[in-house]
Formats: sequence, structure tokens, C-alpha cells
Amino acid sequence: MIDKQTKELKLQFCKYGQEHVFKFWEILSNEEQLQLLQQAKNLNLDYLSKIIESVLHENSQPAQADKSAASITPAKFIKFPNSEVDWQKWKETTAIGEQVIKDGKVAAFTVAGGEGTRLGCVVPKGTLQATPLKKKSLFQIFAEKIKAAERKYETSIHWIIMTSERTHNETIEFFGKNDSFGIENTHFIKQGQMPAITYDGKIIMETKSKIAMHPDGHGGALKALGRSGLLAMLEDFGVEIISYFQVDNPLARCIDPYFIGSHVKNQSQVSSRMIRKLYPEEKVGVFCEIRGKNCVVEYSDLTKEQAMLRDATGNLIFCAGNTGTHLLDVPFIKQFNGKDIHSEIPYHVSQKAIPTVDSLGEPISPQAPNGLKLEMFIFDILPFAERTIILESDRLSNFSPIKNSDGLDSLKTCLQDQLKLFTSWLLAAGTDIPTDANGMPPFDIEISPMFADNKHDFLTKWERLATKPTIAANQYIE
Repeated sequence: MIDKQTKELKLQFCKYGQEHVFKFWEILSNEEQLQLLQQAKNLNLDYLSKIIESVLHENSQPAQADKSAASITPAKFIKFPNSEVDWQKWKETTAIGEQVIKDGKVAAFTVAGGEGTRLGCVVPKGTLQATPLKKKSLFQIFAEKIKAAERKYETSIHWIIMTSERTHNETIEFFGKNDSFGIENTHFIKQGQMPAITYDGKIIMETKSKIAMHPDGHGGALKALGRSGLLAMLEDFGVEIISYFQVDNPLARCIDPYFIGSHVKNQSQVSSRMIRKLYPEEKVGVFCEIRGKNCVVEYSDLTKEQAMLRDATGNLIFCAGNTGTHLLDVPFIKQFNGKDIHSEIPYHVSQKAIPTVDSLGEPISPQAPNGLKLEMFIFDILPFAERTIILESDRLSNFSPIKNSDGLDSLKTCLQDQLKLFTSWLLAAGTDIPTDANGMPPFDIEISPMFADNKHDFLTKWERLATKPTIAANQYIE
């Protein structure tokens, strides 16, 4: 049986110019042969060859509108409320979102396939400790936000966690040890994979018996939902909106009634949360418009002149930074998932140093890029939607990712931002907590999402406290 499968697979790989995958077949052990067979069977060579052709010889983004500088204009967005009229609309819109949550029509979706390699550790990033006092994991932070929403709105919220091949088992084990943090409806799906390729389109072999595979990017989430059966299950449970967010941003509002209400009110199929860029060179994707369609343009793809443009008041014109937080309509995802989305969503190419073998099968650890990794990004579905909105949000309340071991967007800056945020709520409540010129308190404090995950809810709950705690060092409010 194996011989027949091997013969058929070899013919297929030869047909597509990838016969080198079986170069060392005769010297592999039975176990190694089985491993290679399994990997090879899982590859759709026809699809892969089309992708390779497109990224090497054609426009690497065939489904997108032309992204030349002249075609890009700033995206329109719903501005953050700053007047009495705006706040009245905020209340009305929030009420719409609250009802949708109460009706059980919202699910949470966390992209959590990454490891903490850039942070100096090799564990699922969601297990990293990320709060000032209690050192809660990123997973626990989001679990508490979801659980708080379940209690507030007397509903049940499904929580989907997308892992990767490398983090899947460890993530499930972590949730098991923590009893899923009290969330009943947790679901795990595994991210898809793509082979790494050489600059001339050949599949890279990591070892003599193993193809070099890597996650297919967060854009693969749509296919993963369909492949896992979760999309159909969510439909059966009456879920209409998926709240998508990335695990490395503990300030993400994963169940936000105002965001959800805005999505419903505007009949949006894909909604996105933005924050204003702090400076022209900030390394965040920028929401733009191309030929009447919203999209995200990487900061490196804007010209220097575009990035520096300012309006009459001095504000950046290309200002809408992508926070990686979106609302996705289930009917739209289902419709989109029914198509061959892999031939429509563009692949982004990055050069990487990929471990491989030489002509004799000996391992090589390259110090410079030797191949390409291909990924899809979730925001590239924006141009395919008929109706989209972009919602401006306050940076401090929504965005402080943990991406680097030090400097900007590190654990240190995220902890500082959490302290500033908690302090700003306490000051708004009338406490006399001391701060420095940057809004930082002289000691660590922490407010649990189970008490509040936003200023409005915090002030409401604080006002109702019969006895308010004295704010001091190591104060934990839950």
C-alpha cells in the first residue's frame, strides 16, 4: 500500500517539478518514510503551484486592487466620541451591541498560534505572564473579560482559540490545568500550514524526511473555521458575529458593545478597530482606501511623503493604525469560505533563514535568508466585503501589544500602559492616587477585568461600592 502511494506521490511531485522531496527516500527508515508520506499527501500541489507562480512571476497580490502610491487615499473612519452629541450616539449604539451580546449572537476568536521566541522564550505566547501584580497569563486576561461579559449580559459566549502546529498541544494542556478559566464553551482549532520555498519555487526540505512547514498566517483563520466544523456549529448556536483579536494585546476589548453596535447599525460585514498613529514611522499597518474599497497597507508600502503628510491642524493624514481587532459576520465568512479563498486572498512573502539540508542530506543552519515564507493576513478580506467600517478607539484603552523583548511594544511598555490606564480610571473616579508627569503611579496596582475592563463600567461599579478601598501599593481590585 505504501509503495503504491509512494509511486503515485512521486509522479505528482515530478509533474510539478518538486521531485527532490523524495530524493533521500531509499535511505530513510520506515518511520521517516511514513512521516514524509503524511506530509506529502497533505499538500495540494495544484494549488501550491498556482501560489508559487503568482508570488514569483506575477503580481504577488493578484486579488487586490492596485497598491501603487497614486491609487492610495486615507480611509474614512468613525471618529472617537468627543462631544455631547457623540456620547449620546455612543449610548444608543452601545445599547444595540448589548442586546446582540445578550442574545448570544457574538463569539470571541483569539489568534494564538505564536510562540514567544522574540521575547526570549519558546512557549505559546498566550501563556506569558502579563499583568502588573497578579502576573496573569494573556489567556487568563481574555478569559476574565469574556467571563465578565457573560455575567453582565447573562449569556454564554463561545471562545475560539486558534493555535499552530507547534503550540496546539501545549495550549490545550495549559487550559486543562486551569479548567479553561471557567469558560464552558472553549474551542481549539489548528492553523493551516504552508511549505517554505526557495527563490526559484522549490519546496524546502528541513531534513531528509521532513518538509519545512510554517503557519499560513492569521488570514488562514477563515479556512480553519470551515475545516474544523466550528463555523457550522456557531451558526447552529445562533452566532452571527465573531470578535477577532490577537493574543499579544492584553488591552484588546474582546467583547465591546459599542464596537458590536456600530457593526450592526452599519450592516457591516467586516469591521475594524483603529488607533491614531503616534508618528509617521510607527510600525503599524494603515487603513487606506483603494478604488472605493477599504484595505490595510503595510507601513513600509507607504511612501515617505505619504507617511509624513499632515492636514491643516497638524494631524497625520494617513493616521489610521491597524490594531488587529475585527468583527466578522458569520454569513460573510460562510460565503467567503465556500469559495477557493486561497486563490483570492493574496499571500505576503517574507525572506527567512530556513534550516534545511545540503545535497548529501547534511543539516544546514543558514545565517542569512535562503528562502520564502508565505502568509495570508486577515485584513486582506476587507476589499471582498460589500460593507465595512473602521472605528476609531482610544489607544490607551485598546492597544499595547507585547511583541519585543525590550523597547517599544515590549512587556515593560505594556505593563506601564496598564498602570496608566488603571490610574486614569481611579483619577476619573475622584481618588487621590499620586502620579508623575507621565500619568504613572509610584507603585503597582491592578484592576481585574472581572471588576471592569473599561472606564465606563469601572466608574459605574466604583460608584456603587458601599465602602471604597484606599488606593495604596499593591492594590488589587476585583
